[in-house]
Amino acid sequence: MSIQHRLVEYRDGDTLLEGYLAWDDSQKEPRPGIIIAHTWRGRSPLECQRADQLAKLGYVGFALDMYGKGKLGNSPEENTAMMQPLMDDRAALQKRMGVALDIAREQPEVDATNMAVMGYCLGGLCALDLARTGADLKGAISFHGLFDAPGNIGKPQIKAKILCLDGHDDPMTGNDKVVALQQELTEAGVDWQLHTYGDTLHGFTNPEADMPEMGIKYNAVADRRSWVALTNFLAEIF
Repeated sequence: MSIQHRLVEYRDGDTLLEGYLAWDDSQKEPRPGIIIAHTWRGRSPLECQRADQLAKLGYVGFALDMYGKGKLGNSPEENTAMMQPLMDDRAALQKRMGVALDIAREQPEVDATNMAVMGYCLGGLCALDLARTGADLKGAISFHGLFDAPGNIGKPQIKAKILCLDGHDDPMTGNDKVVALQQELTEAGVDWQLHTYGDTLHGFTNPEADMPEMGIKYNAVADRRSWVALTNFLAEIF
């Protein structure tokens, strides 16, 4: 087994983007593809590492780009400045996610009929929003993602099964938002799961996350448990 990767340039309108594709070259047939939406920082080594991990499991991982080629924040202020325009224009966010899904489907290593999306933080919201658009997905997975429903989709037509992995003490997903998401998914007739990890803050999968004053902190136990939940979910949907 040898994990290969390549950078894939693509565009959303005038914006040049760059994703990271990872696959196991010992498998010659196309295999399920999983697109990975990044945190508020931008496509970083963390998402590329996750793509490699998925490739080792027999999938094709595609760490997508929401901000533009080479854009990577180095502070909460920079991260917020890049994230906010997409949060303010959810239709644009959804379109960019759709472009990434289409690009991933075009890769020769990918079985275009078997696709899923996952994401972290901002990327968790991106994953849920792509599913809300009715995209042809087998699954959508949110790791410590934001749950706020978009204002531009009145009645989501969700085809994907949904898995949300959430920290109980995450200040960004208070109980009211959890209940609202559960109601939204239930009313949409979705096959959904929500796993909540106790004594766990936002960003629990990122070993570099260490801003407890902002409610952001790595948690090794929750990180491990959530990855097991992901692998079980992927085995089920594919």
